Amino acid sequence: MTACPTFAGPALFSYGFRPFFAAACIFGFLVVPLWVLIWRGSLEYQGHFGAVDWHIHEMIFGYGSAVLAGFLFTAVPNWTARMPVRGLPLAVLFAVWILGRLALWGGLVAPGLALVVECSFLLLVAAMIAREIIAGKNWRNLKVLVPVLLLGAGNILFHLEVILSGASDYGRRFGIALLVFLIMLIGGRIIPSFTRNWLAKERGQDGPMPIPFSRFDAVALAFGVAALVGWTLAPESVVSAVLLLLAGVLHIARLTRWQGQAVLRSPLLVMLHVAYIFIPLGLMVSGFAALGLVEQVAAVHLLGIGAIGGMTVAVMMRATLGHTGRALVAGPVLTLGFGLLLAAAVARIGSGILADLGLDGVLLSAGFWTVSFAVLCLRMLPWLVLPKAARRKPNPAPQQAVNPSPKVAG
Repeated sequence: MTACPTFAGPALFSYGFRPFFAAACIFGFLVVPLWVLIWRGSLEYQGHFGAVDWHIHEMIFGYGSAVLAGFLFTAVPNWTARMPVRGLPLAVLFAVWILGRLALWGGLVAPGLALVVECSFLLLVAAMIAREIIAGKNWRNLKVLVPVLLLGAGNILFHLEVILSGASDYGRRFGIALLVFLIMLIGGRIIPSFTRNWLAKERGQDGPMPIPFSRFDAVALAFGVAALVGWTLAPESVVSAVLLLLAGVLHIARLTRWQGQAVLRSPLLVMLHVAYIFIPLGLMVSGFAALGLVEQVAAVHLLGIGAIGGMTVAVMMRATLGHTGRALVAGPVLTLGFGLLLAAAVARIGSGILADLGLDGVLLSAGFWTVSFAVLCLRMLPWLVLPKAARRKPNPAPQQAVNPSPKVAG
């Protein structure tokens, strides 16, 4: 990417990842405690959606869309060699995202107007990305618009279902399925790539390396798409169960090809591998749920907290570190934040077992999630709202030094 001229405005609007990653961190910290208060009857919710629909929608299309926008507005300048979207256009887009949250929370506008306001965000994201890609003549990356537009269509479907029938059914599964597919697609590119780069720096070309994208990955993606489509349309059918179980096995095999066991000294990379494993676990548990062997809610939270939550947090950490001039090292604080998120997933899917022990798994999971995002906010918000730090240059080693300086984790 070409060098960007100095930006005179607020640092928050100097790059696309800044406002949206900051919003995702703050929103992640607030939205789950609000849901718990509503669920326990301690807080009155007056929006157009039912309380459960509001919770599901805001995790998918509120939190998830913010992270997706931050990721894309960071990636697109690298693809197009153009300056990033910044300043007033970025601030206006950010304001649209905030208005969408307010429109759903307070019920201050009619349901149809709430649909227009809230659903316009992803359509504007797609339009701005299309403009940048076309201006940069980076035609091959126009395909990234497809999942963005599909997620926008899922959002519209969610609203229409609530308006017409009083509750969402297909829209909620469609939204989760699209985010999971994006993790399959993007995670399947960045995880082996980042792993290969780190291993090459640590040990050169000695030892096995992650296997590049191949026909096997294409087959795994195809079965993943088929399984997610089946789960969206008919989550309790035998055909869906078979597809989900097969896709789960294929994605476990896919993950084993990326040499995750070789990067244990890099928590930032371990997070990506661990988050991805929740995809095959979620798919397989969804398959068992389709056969009536387990509850569907367990599968939803494996995918929602473990896969989507884990991967978005891991990506936000890495992108924020790299693009604010910091070394790609998680450190104990960010590692703790990710660990708490994993604890939230385990507590939620194990709520039945915890209930037998006299513990409220839902409340415990919400607590772990909230503390996790509190940690992320305390650590990452200063990086996101303040100007980019000057990357420190390592001091040259003295000629008589025997031990080499430690290598930076990828």
